[in-house]
Amino acid sequence: MDYLWSPWRYRYVTSGPQEPEGGELCLFCRVAGHSGTGRLGTAQSTDRENYVVQRGERNFIMLNRYPYSSGHVMIAPYEHVATLEAARTETLEELIRLAQRAEAALRRIYSAGGLNLGFNIGQCAGAGIAGHIHMHVLPRWAGDTGFITTTGETRVLPEDLESTWEKLSAALRTE
Repeated sequence: MDYLWSPWRYRYVTSGPQEPEGGELCLFCRVAGHSGTGRLGTAQSTDRENYVVQRGERNFIMLNRYPYSSGHVMIAPYEHVATLEAARTETLEELIRLAQRAEAALRRIYSAGGLNLGFNIGQCAGAGIAGHIHMHVLPRWAGDTGFITTTGETRVLPEDLESTWEKLSAALRTE
């Protein structure tokens, strides 16, 4: 068996809980527009600032500020829920439909040869925000891995987040 060491992740796995403390809202609840009372507000006015590329009735799609690749998005429900088991069926159905739309848009915009889609549920599974489920959707290409992430703790991205937001939000409006 071969082993691939990833020392850049050590800081993350030993950093402790990433959940907000006290009355602070998690990233997804804040971006969703929760007022702190559990009700949704009108967050659409800050969608560009928060890199939200599309909103559904129960979920929204936003760019990952620390992407593995250009086009890396996350789909999260408005409801603060920690597991798929606890989520409402209607929420999960819409989440998958939004993932389907994101897949089509990412393939069209970036000519992606493949995509990674997945959930990290719970802190020990790698969830940066363990209390609020979210699906990662990111485009991949043959040969898109390199040594710089391992040796330089750096990701090389050919496009800035503002350009990605412009492309994806436009593409998802036309879907």
